[in-house]
Amino acid sequence: MPVRLRPAVLDDAEALAALARSQREHLAPWEPERPAHWFTEAGQREALEQADRDRAADRSYALVITDDTGHLLGRLTLASVVRGAGQFCSIGYWVALEATGRGVATAAVGQALQIAFGELGLHRVQAEILPHNHASRRVLEHHGFQRYGLAPQYLQIAGRWQDHELWQVLAPAEGQR
Repeated sequence: MPVRLRPAVLDDAEALAALARSQREHLAPWEPERPAHWFTEAGQREALEQADRDRAADRSYALVITDDTGHLLGRLTLASVVRGAGQFCSIGYWVALEATGRGVATAAVGQALQIAFGELGLHRVQAEILPHNHASRRVLEHHGFQRYGLAPQYLQIAGRWQDHELWQVLAPAEGQR
């Protein structure tokens, strides 16, 4: 399936709200609990407005995953950008249930790494995943991420503090980009 990754824009608010509502049950085990407002067009518009501010400040890059017709399949964020001596960010992503198991997340993460290491000039991309998230582990391993630790009670997911595995991949050596 051809997959495209592009910046999320304000015009995506309605489609993102519909996608978030349709995927609410599918994503519940993997996401923080969200207020009802988050699943509305207004809630998504607010999130997209914050994403615009974050992009302008070089803090975070909110992207949408689409098929070749522009139909939304999921979200991906290059978040918590650190400059200075660090030059890294965290990657987070989700794919709609009907698009899982079809290489969508793998393709989107590959495109995101090109952005992170190319356009953004980062040195490292890290990911934090639940230990039982085998699908995300396979996506990360496909792209050369290596597990480097475990963070106990790292994030509040599905209403409770949960451990997360820490993964990272470094930019290709100069000349291999």
